[in-house]
Amino acid sequence: FRRGFRNLIDVWGADHGGYVKRMQAAISAVADCPKPVITAVHGYCIGGGVDLITACDIRLAAADALFSVRETRIAIVADVGTLQRLPGIVGRGHVAELAFTGKDVTAARAREIGLVNEVLPDAAGVLAAARAMAAEIAANSPLAVQGTKAVLRACERRSVAEGLDYVAVWNSAFLRSNDLMEAMGAFLEKRPPRFTGK
Repeated sequence: FRRGFRNLIDVWGADHGGYVKRMQAAISAVADCPKPVITAVHGYCIGGGVDLITACDIRLAAADALFSVRETRIAIVADVGTLQRLPGIVGRGHVAELAFTGKDVTAARAREIGLVNEVLPDAAGVLAAARAMAAEIAANSPLAVQGTKAVLRACERRSVAEGLDYVAVWNSAFLRSNDLMEAMGAFLEKRPPRFTGK
C-alpha cells in the first residue's frame, strides 16, 4: 500500500504546481465574479469546499453543515485560497485555530465566528434563504450592486481616506445613469423602481 501511494504522490507531485495553479484560478474566478456570489452550504464543507466558500461574498448554512480546514490532518498545507481569504472573513486567531487543528466546526460555531451570515434549519431552508437574498439583491440597480462589490474589493487594499477618494471617483462616473434617474423617479412617484442596468 505504502509503495503504491508513494508512486501516486510522485506522479501527482510531478505537476503539482501546475495543478494547484489551475485549482487556484478556478476558485479565484468565483471571487473575481463582478456580481455578488451567495453560497448555501449543507452537509460537509471540507478543504476545497472551504476554499470555494471563502471566495463567495455571502455564506449561508443549514444547521447540519460542518466546516473543516482539514489539510493539516492529511499532512499538507491548504493551497487553493483558504489561508489567503479566510483571515478577511473570520480574523487571524480563528483562522489559526481552524487551520492548525483541522477540527470540524458546526454551523452554529461558524455563525459565531463570522464564517457564515446565517444558519437555517435544513437544506431546503438554506436554499430558499439564498434564493430570497439573491432576489432582494437583484431588485436593486445592477450598476450599483456591481459597483458596490468593486468598491468593497478595491478598498480592502486601501486606507479609509484612499477608499473615500476611490468611491468618490467611482460614483462621479455614474451620476448620469438611467438607473439613478429611475430610482429618483420611483421614489417621487411612490412605486418600485424598474432598473435596466444603464
